[in-house]
Amino acid sequence: MLAIRAARAFDGQELRPDGAVVFVDDGRIVGVEAPGAALPDGVELIDVPNGTLLPGLVNAHVHLCGDSDNGALERLPELSADQLHAVIETALARQLASGVTTLRDLGDDRWAVVDRRDRAGPNHGPHIVASGPPITSVGGHCWMMGGEVAGEDALRAAVRERAERRVDVVKVMASGGTMTPGTDITACQFTLEELRCVVEEAHGLGLPVTAHAHPLAAVEQAVDAGVDGIEHCTCLTADGVELSEDLMRRLREREVVVCPTLGKAPDTVLSPRLLEVLARFGMSFEGRQKLYAAVLAAGAQVISGDDAGISQGKRHGFFPEAVLDLVAGGAPVTDALTSATSSAARACGVGDRKGRLRAGFDADLLVVDGDVGADPTALRSVVMVLVGGAPVVDNRS
Repeated sequence: MLAIRAARAFDGQELRPDGAVVFVDDGRIVGVEAPGAALPDGVELIDVPNGTLLPGLVNAHVHLCGDSDNGALERLPELSADQLHAVIETALARQLASGVTTLRDLGDDRWAVVDRRDRAGPNHGPHIVASGPPITSVGGHCWMMGGEVAGEDALRAAVRERAERRVDVVKVMASGGTMTPGTDITACQFTLEELRCVVEEAHGLGLPVTAHAHPLAAVEQAVDAGVDGIEHCTCLTADGVELSEDLMRRLREREVVVCPTLGKAPDTVLSPRLLEVLARFGMSFEGRQKLYAAVLAAGAQVISGDDAGISQGKRHGFFPEAVLDLVAGGAPVTDALTSATSSAARACGVGDRKGRLRAGFDADLLVVDGDVGADPTALRSVVMVLVGGAPVVDNRS
């Protein structure tokens, strides 16, 4: 048996300022006690007196096939199978080093991530929740990943193919995107009836659906179609960003999970394409931080995912920045941390065993240096990461 003791803890929903000791056996948490709890004979103790103990982070939007350089998605067709495998392994290692023990991949190429998920053994890096190639229109956003379809019959067939390959979630591109030249970020890629086909087929097969949507029209269309989640949810209109009280109400009532894909590397230099989009719609990163903190405060379900892998500004390994962006926008630290632990785990379909410090849950744990409650930037200072109770990152001197 192993015990990890820290001066402070966050249990996935609440801060525990007096700390905790977590007992681990056979890959699972078997007890969460006050830090002064007696240790049974023979228990190995990892003591971090200046740290904070948390559940391993859950990054709800990544692209493991992306090599973290500008133009990553456009170059995918040029990569050999071996090169693609190497990119995925590097991405997983960087995610793990930043404290991520579960991630949801929403942009597979050639089913490489699904195959990697199926090859994973116990305690072998982050747990992967996989969508396969996103479903998109012909020539649409991320067409290079192989998910182009046209017509309701083809959409239903695409969903069935994903079910046969045992994906965990269906991703559909409801609008264009900034990372695919030639697509219109403000345009819907499918009709409402076509999106409903995707949702109906997926739900009939027991699969949730999340939709990439930047314009307000696509966000509203996705909500009307009955999707379970919306990625980005930028709500662009000709007059700028518009997220009405009515839409907020519908997101709450229909329990649609919003993943705003905040977070960027601190040294980010914005590409001309992205600068053009920001200027065109009067957007700023600070404005987006405030917007999604307000969405969270209004009672909608907001989870954290950083869109890692698609560019230098969205490199793998900087997921804590997505949490810090919510805090910078005005969200309470506890809510921001929840968005990257228990809430994200629930949205990714693993909330019954990940994202909490609770007996019976997987012993996927993160220890950081400092007091996260008082200074959330402590998330950047990873001391240890454990997957299934096994230390896989150890930065102790």
